[in-house]
Formats: sequence, C-alpha cells, structure tokens
Amino acid sequence: MSEIAFLLNGTPVRVADEAPTRTLLDWLRETRGLTGTKEGCNEGDCGACTVMVTDAEGSRALNACILFLPQLHGKAVRTVEGLAGPDGSLHPVQQALVDHHGSQCGFCTPGIAVSLAAAHLQGRTDHDDVLAGNLCRCTGYAPILRAAEAAVDAPIPDWMKADRKALSAFIFTEISRGSGGSAPGPVRPTSSDELAEWYAANPDATLIAGATDVGLWVTKQLRELAPVAFLNGVADLQHIERRGELIGIGAGVTVEQLRLAMVDTHPDFAELLRRYASVQIRNAATIGGNIANGSPIGDGPPALIALGATLYLRHGDDMRSLPLEEFFLDYGRQDRKPGEFVAAVTIPAEAPALRCYKLSKRFDQDISAVCGCFNVTVRNGKVAAARIAFGGMAGVPKRAAAVEAALTGGAWSEEAVRAALPAFAEDFTPMSDMRASAGYRLEAAQNMALRYFHDLAGTPVDVLEVQP
Repeated sequence: MSEIAFLLNGTPVRVADEAPTRTLLDWLRETRGLTGTKEGCNEGDCGACTVMVTDAEGSRALNACILFLPQLHGKAVRTVEGLAGPDGSLHPVQQALVDHHGSQCGFCTPGIAVSLAAAHLQGRTDHDDVLAGNLCRCTGYAPILRAAEAAVDAPIPDWMKADRKALSAFIFTEISRGSGGSAPGPVRPTSSDELAEWYAANPDATLIAGATDVGLWVTKQLRELAPVAFLNGVADLQHIERRGELIGIGAGVTVEQLRLAMVDTHPDFAELLRRYASVQIRNAATIGGNIANGSPIGDGPPALIALGATLYLRHGDDMRSLPLEEFFLDYGRQDRKPGEFVAAVTIPAEAPALRCYKLSKRFDQDISAVCGCFNVTVRNGKVAAARIAFGGMAGVPKRAAAVEAALTGGAWSEEAVRAALPAFAEDFTPMSDMRASAGYRLEAAQNMALRYFHDLAGTPVDVLEVQP
C-alpha cells in the first residue's frame, strides 16, 4: 500500500508495501516482535489485543485485531510495551495490578493494563464500563477492580502525555513528506465530496470506517477486499450539531461520541449505547456503519426509528433522504444504490418519552436477543402518536405498526396496553436461534410494552434499580 506514518510507543515509524487490510495486531507481532499484544478471539470481543491510539481528539482504547494499518496514519499507538517509562518505571495501573494480584495466567493482562491506562489518562473512574471489553477467566474481576481503584489518584506519568504533544511536530515533519511504496494503496479521502466522486466511480469498492464489522470479513471469513477506502479522515462526516428542533449526526460519528452527545438530550438512547459492545468497539464503530450494514440485531436503528430519524444517502453530487425504517428492505437488503453511501441521519432534539430496552444473556458486551424502543406521545390521557421499533424480531429493524395502530387514539392505561399485546403477533414472526426462541422473543417484546407503561408512570423497572 502507499506509505503510512505513525508513532509507535513514542518512536516514528513508516510502513509501506503492506496489504491495506493488514491488521495492527498481526503487524505488531510478526513484523515488530511486540508480542505483548495478544490474539484471543480475533474479532474484538476479548480485549487481549487492546492498544491505545492517540490523535487530535485524544486517546482511546481500540482492538488491534480488527484495526487496519491505514487507520493509524498520522496517529500515535501505545502497546503494553509502551506503558512503562523510558527508565523502566511501571505505569501506575501496572504496579497496582501487581500489588493487588490482578493477574494469573497473564494472557488477558496486557489488554487490561492498556484499557486501564487509557482510562487513567482520561480521568475515568467507571471501571466496570472500562473493563467490559476485557475478558478475564482466571483472576476474576475483583482484584482487577481493586487495582483500578488504587491507581485512580496516581499522577499521570509524563511519558503518557507525550504522544499528543509530539503529534503536531510529527505530522509536520513525517506526514508532510508524502507517501511512497510501490503497491497500489487504499484511498483515504479527506472530504465527503472526494469520497462521493471516488465511490461513484468505484461502486464495487468496500468502504471502511471503524472496521468493527468489515474487520471480521478479513479475520474470520478471510476475504480479500479490494479496492478499499478508509473513511476515518473524512472530517465533514463526523459532526453532531443542533439544527433548530433537529440534531444532525454525520455517518462518521463513533458510537462512543454519539453516546456522550445523547446523555442530556436522549438519556435512554445513551444508556442503550453504553451497552453497545465495549469501550474499544464504541471508540471505533460508527453510527453510519451500524446503519449501513443492515443488521437485524444492531442496537442503533431501533432507537433511531422510534425517534423518527431521517436518513441521508449520497451518490456523487446527489443527496436523497428517506425515513430510516424504509432503508431496511429485507434481510441483507437495503435501499442503497451502487456507489451510494450513508452520509448522515437527523433526529428530533426532544423526545422525553423515548425509552430503550435491551435484552441479552449478558448485561455487558452482548448481542441483543430483543431490543425494543418506545416513543409514545400522550395528550389528555389519550395516545396521540406512537413510534415503536424492534431489533431481533425480524430480518430487519422494524416498526411495530399493528401495535402502534392498536394504541393510537385510545386511552393510555395498563388495560389498553394489555389489549394491544396480541398485535405483536401481527407485526413479527421472530425466529428461534441460540440467543432465544421465537416464543420467548414474542413474549419478551410484549413484556417490554408493559414495562414501558410502568416506566413512564415512574415505577423503577431497570434491573440496576430494582431491589429484592
């Protein structure tokens, strides 16, 4: 590929003639001999491969196993080998893991140390969330959490602050030198105009934003992807802005950025996104990718559909819009033309009645068996409007149109909600799989409707709130 340059544990490196879908994990272990970064699941679930990546926006933990080298251009990477100081002094979280016996077999420990170091740099103390993407089967989390708590007040080491300070000089001296390499490289557009022109001319290409989905095409399906374009440099797709009564969200906004932006405006949506995979995945995955892949169990679309989101698709100079629910046609099929890409989505800035419920076997970092989102408008005791959407109940994220119709115009009462429950069978014919049976899914969706009624009435319904 064309040459890329980045900082690796504080040292400038230049990489050329590597396949554009070479993962950072493989490159670190096979080319640089940095074997502290481990390969566990190779799909972004276990966190053994966690590295810290820094750019102008700050530092964050990412999964190296599904992070492609071109995504690192102009950034700084720290592996577990780079956590200690130049004189060998351990990072505070490393020392705390030693002191509190936070490691047994040690396979997971490098990723855990990097996750905690990234959180320490950010001043985060929500250790349960930070560690949700790091699997440890030996030690158990109690000593790891004790180590995290012990390191909270330790000062940030100077060498951990150095990457961000060094990036501007690095970009000026290294990046400005341009690219070399003899192999044809991936496209790295820097604007949506550039992307639109290229993609219209190359409609069979693969667009890669966070690579949390496409990465598995390479690591699990062993697919050869060419040509490819990396979208992480398209700055004008990374906006979140209030436009009167609407909020515009660019397709390149990461799930973590969206979660933080939704905390005040749509807190239930933000809480749903907190359970979206792990910190590492949320730091990479984009809302545009979450929509474009058309997954029937993606957690973003049900909430967006319940909000009444409008989707914007671009092909060349042409932009069109449609209600988000109309984008999903059938399993594996979306209303997207060749060379057309998801550009943005807009949602109402206010929806006080929005509630989102995720049902999964694990609370953290698990795929939804059922994800239900409700947005019912009640005026004078009657249902004036209803938008209800589900994931995991059909081949696509889908509105519960029959349930909405059964509720709209009637009284808002538990009896009315119960009377509408049979309509779920008109809307959905769910499948049975390893996560849940069809009957379980249907009953769970009905129970979510009852939960929603009691939630709006002020009754505690969250599993984290309900006490025996």
